[in-house]
Amino acid sequence: MAYEMILSERRGDVLVLTLNRPERLNAAPPQLFDELRDVIGNLDGARAVLVTGAGRAFCSGADVAGGALGSDDPGNATFVALTKHYNATMAAFADLAVPVVSAVRGPAAGIGCSLALAADFCVASETAYFLQAFVNIGLVPDGGASWMLPRLIGRARATEMMMLGEKVPAAKALDWGMIHKVVADDALDADAFALAERLAAGPTVALGLMKHGLAHALDSDYPAAMLREAENQRAARGSADSMEGGIAFLQKRKPAFKGA
Repeated sequence: MAYEMILSERRGDVLVLTLNRPERLNAAPPQLFDELRDVIGNLDGARAVLVTGAGRAFCSGADVAGGALGSDDPGNATFVALTKHYNATMAAFADLAVPVVSAVRGPAAGIGCSLALAADFCVASETAYFLQAFVNIGLVPDGGASWMLPRLIGRARATEMMMLGEKVPAAKALDWGMIHKVVADDALDADAFALAERLAAGPTVALGLMKHGLAHALDSDYPAAMLREAENQRAARGSADSMEGGIAFLQKRKPAFKGA
């Protein structure tokens, strides 16, 4: 299927998704998020997803300046856009059973910040920055930011980002534990793809269970988290990749995981 606002490319076992509105710093109207949700709804065997932005930005936020949320009742229009479009796509990424990598250069602001940080691994270039700018226009964080940021960086730093509305440069984001790594701008694409390719070559059944297990544990008590681990271990142990991993260990060779 052809998309108007994103590019979708299969590179081996990695599905590469590019936000493709560089003239607007990849500002994202609801349609862009709908297109993302549509394409990840059928991975067609892809074993990892890489999300990046065309041009000099990852995503500068929702396309408010472009009139995407214009209405006689802007409050309700924003509510509908979030609940029916943006939030549905964020939930779809969370539900994916394969690893997700984001590659960020330039701004990742507003909903773009949420999208970047929703990845299992966020790789940023030295030009990248993360921004919760809502306070500067009298709005509040959305896209799951109020859930995500305290869990990534703690309440004090999340409050700083939200209430002061200041840029968090890539180096500071790394120091805070918000992102996976920082690389030179000209190395970002290759480095992020290499990570996605490495994950795609791994035991993706187990990786998907890890991903969902981590999310469950954040909102569980200790016994519930251990029970979920046991359930996930049962599922992982029944996979072909687990069998291959055990055989490869005994044969002292590198396992050839197939994602099944």
